[in-house]
Formats: sequence, C-alpha cells, structure tokens
Amino acid sequence: MNRISHWIDGAVVAGASGRTGRVFNPATGEQTAEVDFASADEVDRAVASAVAAQHEWRAANMSRRAEVLFNIRDLIDANRKEIASVLSAEHGKVIADALGEVARGLENVEFACGVPNLLKGGYSEQASAGVDVHSIRQPLGVVAGITPFNFPAMVPMWMFANAIACGNAFVLKPSEKDPSVSLYLAELLKKAGVPDGVFNVVNGDREAVDRLLAHPDVAAISFVGSTPVARHIHETGTRNGKRVQALGGAKNHMLVLPDADLDMAADAAVSAAYGSAGERCMAISVLLAVDSVADALVDKIRERIPAIKVGPASDQGNEMGPLISAEHRDKVVSYLDGAAAEGARLVVDGREGVPPRGFFVNPSVIDGVAPGMRCYDDEIFGPVLSVVRVPGYEEGLRMINDNPYGNGVAIFTRDGGVARDFQFRVNVGMVGVNVPIPVPVSYYSFGGWKSSLFGDHHMYGPEGINFFTRTKVVTSRWPDPRTSSVDLGFPQNR
Repeated sequence: MNRISHWIDGAVVAGASGRTGRVFNPATGEQTAEVDFASADEVDRAVASAVAAQHEWRAANMSRRAEVLFNIRDLIDANRKEIASVLSAEHGKVIADALGEVARGLENVEFACGVPNLLKGGYSEQASAGVDVHSIRQPLGVVAGITPFNFPAMVPMWMFANAIACGNAFVLKPSEKDPSVSLYLAELLKKAGVPDGVFNVVNGDREAVDRLLAHPDVAAISFVGSTPVARHIHETGTRNGKRVQALGGAKNHMLVLPDADLDMAADAAVSAAYGSAGERCMAISVLLAVDSVADALVDKIRERIPAIKVGPASDQGNEMGPLISAEHRDKVVSYLDGAAAEGARLVVDGREGVPPRGFFVNPSVIDGVAPGMRCYDDEIFGPVLSVVRVPGYEEGLRMINDNPYGNGVAIFTRDGGVARDFQFRVNVGMVGVNVPIPVPVSYYSFGGWKSSLFGDHHMYGPEGINFFTRTKVVTSRWPDPRTSSVDLGFPQNR
C-alpha cells in the first residue's frame, strides 16, 4: 500500500504519530494509499523548520525571489500533465478539469513573479522641514494554508505563491482525501530553488489544524472550505492573535431574464452546475428562472444532460467524474431522495444509470424548489441544479440578497441597464454578467461576502499581497551638514 508522508525541511518525512487516513480512487472506490496524520509535535517540527529558513529567505533580494518564482512557474507548466494525472487519481475529476485547475493555479504563480513591482512602497520627500517619510511592505514570517479536497493544486497555489514571493515561509495542511499533489508540488518547488524549510507540508486532520491555529510562531492562516469550519478557523485564529482569511461555503444563483439568449443560458447552466461534478464553491447550484421562460429553459437544460459523458478519468471521452467519497455521494443522493417530500419535482434523476463502480452521481435537476427546502438552503456540493421560478427581476434579486451566502452570482440578460443595476445592488462578492462562473483573473482577487468569507482580505491578487505582508512607515531626518542643533519636538507639517 502506498504511503503518503509529510514534507519538512526540504525532504519527505515519515509520520511518527501512528495515526493514518485512507486515500481512495473515487472512480473505482478502491483504497490506493494511506496518508500519515501529523501530531502536534510533527506540526511543531515543520513550523520550526519554517522559522529557521524564513530569516534568510526574507533577506534574499526581490530579484532572487522573483527568479525562483519564475522557475516554479516553468516547472509547473512543464509538468502540468503529470500534476493533472496525480490530481485526477485521488480527486476523481476528469483530466480536462484537472488541467484547467492547474492552469488557473499557474496564473497566480505568474502574478507572484512580479513581486518586485508588487512590493513597492511610497516615499514623501520633505514631509516636514528636513524630514522624509516612506512606507515599505515586509513579510509576516511563518504563515500557513489549510486547503480543501476539491482543488488540491489550484488553491495551494492561490496561497503559497504570494506568501513565499513576499518573503514568508509557508506550511501547507492539504486535505487528507487527496494529498499527493501537495507532495509533488513540494518537489517542484525544491527543484526551482526554494530553500529547504521555506515550503513545508503536514498531512493530517483536526489535530494538525488546531496546532497550526494555536502555534505562537504562525503569524497568519489562510483557509478555504465549508462555512462552519471557516467560522471556527477565523474565531480560533484571531483569538490566538493571528491574521486570518477564511473562505467558506456558497449557494451561487444564476438569474435568467426573459430577454436572455436561452441557448446560451442553458449551456452556461449545464457547464457551471456539473463541471467538476459540482464540487466547487463557484458552481451554479440555483437557477432563478423568470416564469415566462422557465419551462423553455428547463427543457433546454434537460435536453443537454444526456450528452454529458460521466465516468472515470481513464476514459478521455468522459466529461464528468465521480464525487470524492462514498460518504459525500450518499449525502448528495439524500437531496434527491427527499425532493418530492418537500414539494419539489425531480426532473432529471442522477441516481439512475450511474457507473457500477466508484462514487458517482449523474447530473440532476430539481424543479419547483423554494427557500426552506433542504436542497435550496444547504450547500449540496454535487451535480444537482435546483430550479426556482420567480415572477421577475426584482423578486430574483431579493432572493439572492436574502441568501446567507454571498460568494458568486450570475445574471443572463441582453439589457445593459438591468445588468448594471444588478451589479450595483446585489450583495455578492463576485458577479458574472452572461458569465456563469465569475472567478476573477489572477491580478484581481477572489472572495465572497456574508457567510462566504470570514476576515478582511480576499484571496490571491493584490489582496493576497496585502494579506501576506504588513506595512512599516519610516520617518527620517538627517542633520544638515551646514548646521546642527537639537530639536526635541515632533516633526511638524507646517
């Protein structure tokens, strides 16, 4: 049985806690590996390695750090197929989805390559008589990332690229369900010239997470996962004096107005609801269809679903893979089981015709959904699209704003005035206009509102740089060589 261990101080380190977890191939349901679970002592060892390495890494000039980031970029690009293969084997997503994930993560590495420009400060000459003031950005020290199973390559790249570019050392705690990609990335970072200890990986469960949250040498925590855990991470981390960004769950709506191109909207809904088997926080899980076009739109979506090829990633013709685990598959199926009892109608039943092996659920559509039903209120995180019929634009907007989540949203319309009003009034952090999955490009930042984000900083992009640095302001006065006198007062602007 393959054993997956930790990466500490530039090398693979076998776990010593005696605790392990099982790793599966979701496409077959077979166990493929055991992953070591770190004890608090093992987390301490990784943090100590990061502390020791960070001082020298911080002192490296920005050109050197940029050179290493460019090397990371080139190695990830050259090995993207292998990364996608490792990712697919443990997560289950098809290779096309896995390659797309690597590409989006790589964009963030490319952004971080510009660190000499990103860390520029400001300078004011003669702020007072003979006094200059300038600001600089400096790293926090040792920072940690806790990442989810659904994007085991991309989300770590959202975090560590900016973190190490800014001069921090980084400790990653990936999901125990698909940890191998993190070890593969660690090897690439070492080849790229990242000094030993600057990037560490500790595998594990809540024990490892809780130690990172409590460790006095960890200055900041970056997290992506469910809302209950995000809230716990934020509350615990901030209580321990850490800077925390914790991205939680989502219930993303797509509002389709009567003037929309319905074929475009149907294609978008299918892509956004079922890509990566719906296991993404930006998936469209609620379709708000205005009554006058609802029947036609549901028909168009239903017509497209049989063309989606579901099966293991080993068959390159497949477009949607399995869910991550048997437990998660059963949870998703429970929403289909209970739809009729809540007054909804199962238009497409994903329980039918599933592959005989693995953790599969086929694309599903539940019509006649309303707030208060489980399939509306919960984040299902699977290939289930709930259709809510609304009388018009205002009711659809109100329903979106009333939802406790505020991660992503989309509107489909040909009316520019309505689209502008929507983006002005909607209480959601990422908005798509005729774009179903509005994930920002790497030089903006990713993050939602309301119960989808805990903390003040969004992830990657400019806000990622802000999160992993702190500002220092220096006020200086140099004696005039022509005269020298003692002044005990504060510098004055006037």
